[in-house]
Amino acid sequence: MVDEKKTEEEMTPQEQENENNDAISEIFEESPREAEDLLAQKDAEMATLQDRLMRLAAEMENTRKRLEREKSEGICFANESLMRDLLPVLDNLERALEHADNESSAEGLLEGVHMTRKVFLNVLNKYGCKPFDSEGEPFDPNFHEAMMQEETLDHPDNSVIKEFQKGYTLNDRLLRPAMVIVAKAPK
Repeated sequence: MVDEKKTEEEMTPQEQENENNDAISEIFEESPREAEDLLAQKDAEMATLQDRLMRLAAEMENTRKRLEREKSEGICFANESLMRDLLPVLDNLERALEHADNESSAEGLLEGVHMTRKVFLNVLNKYGCKPFDSEGEPFDPNFHEAMMQEETLDHPDNSVIKEFQKGYTLNDRLLRPAMVIVAKAPK
């Protein structure tokens, strides 16, 4: 019978431990000095590994704190670009009011308000917020909030006659329903 030595992968953990213990016993029996050197070498290796472990743990903790800080700052300043884009709207409102104070006619004020509305709608559109038209459309409870019903022959039954308040979507998802009057066939 040929005595074949198993490789480490073929050994069970118990067989590996027994082999390691046999090797250590041989070293202790052969030379106590070599055993002490081996022990010192293993102690140094263990100290190095402990040091690496401590450094990795500290690095992980620092990374966790940094990510937490970045998340907190991200939440605080998430709307910064939106706010920056809304400032021209406020500037235009202030200009319109200033113009109205200096002029006796309301035409300048009206023109300023129209310009401001246009700039404001452009900012909303830039961020994915868009108004939707409801008048003349069939009533849809997913997009409309009925404030009242009005009997009429001029409009199809269950269609929107008038908007009290415009509805808006944000990236194709309803942000605010339109408040509407809904047509009702007379009795």
